[in-house]
Amino acid sequence: INGGIYGYPATAANKEGKLRLLYESAPMAMIMEQAGGAGSTGVGRILDVLPEKEKGIHMRVPTFLGSPENVFELDQFHRFYGEEEE
Repeated sequence: INGGIYGYPATAANKEGKLRLLYESAPMAMIMEQAGGAGSTGVGRILDVLPEKEKGIHMRVPTFLGSPENVFELDQFHRFYGEEEE
């Protein structure tokens, strides 16, 4: 096996992603970063995301995990082709 990305993106039905930040995304991102990889929401580091007060510990985020190079390329793709923020 040579490289690759684990991705659980946001969808039309789940605009904020499906994995919970506190219990799923952040722990996997921490392990990946400690092993030399990276974790992203598609626009930035998962470990930089702070839970929103209204959603609390159950906040959900899109999750992408992999090598720093692959995750960086995916972030650039999302920045270039992603939907415009209003």
